[in-house]
Amino acid sequence: MIDRLIRKIKETENPTVVGLDPCLEIIPQGIKSDVFHGLGRTPEAVGDIFFKFNKAIIDSVNDLVPAVKLQIAMYESYGVPGIASYIRTIEYAKEKNLIVIGDIKRGDIASTAEAYASHIGGIEIEGKVYDCWKEDAITVNPYFGTDGIAPFLFNCERYGKGIFILIRTSNKSSFELQELTVAGTGAPLYHHVADMVSSWGESLIGKEGYSSVGAVVGATQIEQGNALRNKLPHVFFLVPGYGAQGGRGKDLKGYFDRDGLGIIVNSSRGIMGAWCKDAELSQDPKLNIEFAQASRKAVLEMRSDLQLAMEG
Repeated sequence: MIDRLIRKIKETENPTVVGLDPCLEIIPQGIKSDVFHGLGRTPEAVGDIFFKFNKAIIDSVNDLVPAVKLQIAMYESYGVPGIASYIRTIEYAKEKNLIVIGDIKRGDIASTAEAYASHIGGIEIEGKVYDCWKEDAITVNPYFGTDGIAPFLFNCERYGKGIFILIRTSNKSSFELQELTVAGTGAPLYHHVADMVSSWGESLIGKEGYSSVGAVVGATQIEQGNALRNKLPHVFFLVPGYGAQGGRGKDLKGYFDRDGLGIIVNSSRGIMGAWCKDAELSQDPKLNIEFAQASRKAVLEMRSDLQLAMEG
């Protein structure tokens, strides 16, 4: 997975991943009205609305970006129709040759961890394997330790998939746990987790020099992110926190490696909701092409911003 992702980043000259994390408030009224008229104000209607919205954005930006990331909670909250929309979106993104990251942040042990790992390994029914979720990579919580990660590592190796493990996240209160000092080391907890991530991924390093076991490192944790890049030369970073949370391209210079690679940067609201910032469109664009063009413009601006950081 990681080699394919890096090749796509090189092809597009863009380390941007588009976060497809829809909510009704960010979707133009014209799309909602059409679907609600036919299906009523139901979870089924919302699932259809989410897919129509996502599809329009994918159509607009698929030639500009290497990947999309879907936060599963936004879909799970609508039950079965939401999950169906999640899977439909993934299938459509892959038709457009995009890498798909499922932001699921799973973590547990034993048979439960194995079940969660089916997101990147499929399920076997009497000798036949079904890939129900179709993600290329997923996010994983490391706080159950090695036995909580092992099933994901097995599926990465067996099926050519990837994981991004939480190390230093972008939320404001993350320091409450992640910066606690580890007894006997004097180092913060996230450094210890980083060492474990590096160890877990040693056997999964691809031709491009990076492991399929990556890390989540927030764009708002600049000093820590820079230190982690030096500490983890073979670990690829998934970087949330750009744009709406305050992260900027110039903040990420130290996250890139010497070749201008090593990270993929997520933006969700800044791209999905770009139409809301356009004075001409904020009165509610009626056509998919109008709000989707605003998303395309936002991607182009983000690419330019990140390219400056990539070049050092």
